[in-house]
Amino acid sequence: MVYEQAVLSIRSGQEAEFEAAFATAKSIIAASPGFRNLTLARCMEVPNSYLFVVEWERLEDHTHGFRGSPAFEEWRRLLHHFYDPAPLVQHFEPVATA
Repeated sequence: MVYEQAVLSIRSGQEAEFEAAFATAKSIIAASPGFRNLTLARCMEVPNSYLFVVEWERLEDHTHGFRGSPAFEEWRRLLHHFYDPAPLVQHFEPVATA
């Protein structure tokens, strides 16, 4: 399993529009091979900041599968214009759980 993680900075005042677009976009990523689940969490101290975490079966499911698919272009169309600046996306593998 691999975690994809990004902190999304949304243009101030566009949080509700972003959340509405995300409600549509989440079904796009959820239909991708290797997708396990996702979490979108809004920061309590900085309301235009969101933590986005996706669990994938393998790194390639995200980097080649989803990002290389036509579905990613629809994802990008729905969401990327809300980001300021563009997020840094990183991948993590589990080391310990409790």
